[in-house]
Amino acid sequence: MGYTGGTKPFPRYHSLGDHTEAVQIDYDSQQISYGKLLELFFLWHSPGVRPWSRQYMSAIFYHDKDQQIAAESALSKQKKLASGEIFTKITALEKFYPAEDYHQKYYLKQEDSLLAEYREIYPDHADLVNSTAAARVNGYCGGFGRSERLSEEMELLGLSDRGKRILQRMVVPVLIKGDSCPFSAAEKTGTR
Repeated sequence: MGYTGGTKPFPRYHSLGDHTEAVQIDYDSQQISYGKLLELFFLWHSPGVRPWSRQYMSAIFYHDKDQQIAAESALSKQKKLASGEIFTKITALEKFYPAEDYHQKYYLKQEDSLLAEYREIYPDHADLVNSTAAARVNGYCGGFGRSERLSEEMELLGLSDRGKRILQRMVVPVLIKGDSCPFSAAEKTGTR
C-alpha cells in the first residue's frame, strides 16, 4: 500500500497532494504473467465507477514499454466489453511512496492473535510489510479469498495450529459454484 502518480514529494495520507492510493505488486513471472495480473485487476474492481477523487482513481502505473503496451491492450479489451464508460487511467510509474505503517497489513492488524504470530516471525516491521504470507493472511482477514484456496496454502503461511484454526474460522466457503470473485461468500450474500 502506498501513493504514486502525483508530483508532491513524500505524500502522506492526510497530505496526499495529487497522488493516488496504490499497491505495488512484486511478482514472479514464472508463476503469473503480467497479462494475468491485468486480467485480475479488471476482474476484481469496478473500472466503470467514476472515482470521486484522484486519491481513489482506477489506475495502472506501468514500469516499462512492454507493461504499457500490455496495459493499454487490456484496457482496450475492457472498453469493448463494457456497457458504459471505463475510467481506468494508464500512466508511467515515476515513484512509489510506501504508506504510513498504520496502513500496512490493515486487516491483519485487526486480528491480535494472528498479528502476534507474525510479529514473532518478523520482528522487523519492514519484513512484516514485505512478507507474502502476511499479505495473504491480511487478505483473508479482510474477507478476500476462498476457503478452498486457504486449505491449499495453509501450511505455507507459517501459522501455529491455533493460528490456523482462527484463520480457518474467518474464511467462509464459497457457496457459488465456479465463482472466481475474490470476496468471501458471506460478503457476496450480505451475511457478513
